[in-house]
Amino acid sequence: MSKILTNQPSSEWSEKEKIIFRFFFLFFIIQALPLSTDFFSVVFGFNWLHFSYIDIFNITRLSAKFIPGQDSFINWIIVAVLAAIGTAVWGNSKYKEQNYDTLYYWLRVIVRYRLAIGIIGYGFIKFFPLQAPFPSISNLNTNYGDFTDWKIFSLSLGVVPNYEAFLGAIELLAGVLLFFRRTATIGALIILVFTGNVFISNLAYGGGEYVYSIYLLGFAMFILSFDAVRIYNLISLEKPTEPNKLKPHWASQQNTTRLIVKTLIILFFFVIYGFKTYSGFHHNPYQFPRTSGLAGASGIYNVSEFRINNKNLPYSATDPVRWKDVVFEKWATISVRSNRPVLIDSTNYEQLSDSDQNRNYELDGSAGRHYYSYTIDKQIHTLFLQNKNSHYKGEKLELKYSRPDSSTIILSGLDQQRDSIYVVLNKIDKKYPITLGRRKVLKL
Repeated sequence: MSKILTNQPSSEWSEKEKIIFRFFFLFFIIQALPLSTDFFSVVFGFNWLHFSYIDIFNITRLSAKFIPGQDSFINWIIVAVLAAIGTAVWGNSKYKEQNYDTLYYWLRVIVRYRLAIGIIGYGFIKFFPLQAPFPSISNLNTNYGDFTDWKIFSLSLGVVPNYEAFLGAIELLAGVLLFFRRTATIGALIILVFTGNVFISNLAYGGGEYVYSIYLLGFAMFILSFDAVRIYNLISLEKPTEPNKLKPHWASQQNTTRLIVKTLIILFFFVIYGFKTYSGFHHNPYQFPRTSGLAGASGIYNVSEFRINNKNLPYSATDPVRWKDVVFEKWATISVRSNRPVLIDSTNYEQLSDSDQNRNYELDGSAGRHYYSYTIDKQIHTLFLQNKNSHYKGEKLELKYSRPDSSTIILSGLDQQRDSIYVVLNKIDKKYPITLGRRKVLKL
């Protein structure tokens, strides 16, 4: 590796410092590389000539993961073991005597860019409020106590999209600052405060992103450590502090290559990703399905009549069979509220998918309602329902529908037990104060 000339003399490294550096050099390099079990499915699982913001986000999310599934600290232990082995091999090889100042410089570059890409990945899906969307009609008609802590946190963020966009803007600012050596410390400091709060929120509300939060925090602390002593002396001790005078000097060809690589990274992970996310916000929000639902049916419906095998069941708050109300979303989801227990399906870590089948945000962390995706056969006026909850994968209903007027839907067919079912739904003209705003009057 060629030496980067600066206006600072090369520092002296003790043998102990070299050993420690070798370990952390390998540890952070392995962490920064996309050595994930999901690598091939993420990178080669979409058409590069027609990709979306979802594909780019999934690339930004790649990290060292040797065990499939959700992030785990076990992966960190594996990385540490590999780094320790590598340190021992390095220390006994002919490459043990290197210019450690140069290695340290390049390590900071790699960590800076990996952290910038990771934080921008989340920044854009907040800046264009996608990560925590406005609650669905079903969510607005679910009892507060039927939500998990993490779902309540997400819904609370979703009702204030401007605040969510502000949080995204902070992340984007930090990411941009990290791309430049002179402002990297400021970007790392912002991330320590911001992502530190995200980490605490994950612990407090039972979120599943705490491992990845610490991953980003570790990178930020490494970058900040370069100027940490100077900042401490200046701010805490109020002592005169000499600024960082590191100034790399590049050969003409090296500088051209550096600028090209830097431009391409910023172009792809900021400009193109930002444009794609903006487009996705308007045409393909990833938390909810894209497939349109029954035309003109969106809303909440009271169940005025409910029959099972031609037996009429009167309204009952405790009956686990009779439906209480039904929600038709704008997309192809129907939710049914009854006293029938719901095993909560909770995926409390970020998953972006182009497939409607995997878009379960509306039901994640929620009890009280059963959610069904459905397809429509318009020729025979039939809805084919499939329970979206992973605990009820085999539950299907086949219901014919008729619409005698604009506010009534009649469903009849077979339920999950293959019993005949007949349901009369009357649309409720319900107003939601949270959608009206503070200045609009709600007449009761």
